[in-house]
Amino acid sequence: MATVTMYSTAVCPYCVRAEMLLKQRGVTEIEKIRIDLNPEQRAIMMERTGRRTVPQIYIGDTHVGGYDDLAALDRANGLMPLLTA
Repeated sequence: MATVTMYSTAVCPYCVRAEMLLKQRGVTEIEKIRIDLNPEQRAIMMERTGRRTVPQIYIGDTHVGGYDDLAALDRANGLMPLLTA
């Protein structure tokens, strides 16, 4: 299974939903980068993704986007192939 990295905060309901969806699809480990605990990581996230909001999810080297993007990818049957690549 591909490595999943997620920029998140402690109080983000979309981060929780993204994590739940990924776990439903068999992901056992998510590398979480907490931008609320480490403000430098917010700047890195914004530079990497061009976005300010969390979650920002990477599967391997592919930037999926936020929760809405992840859910849309799953509905389009594109999430599992990306996870198993």
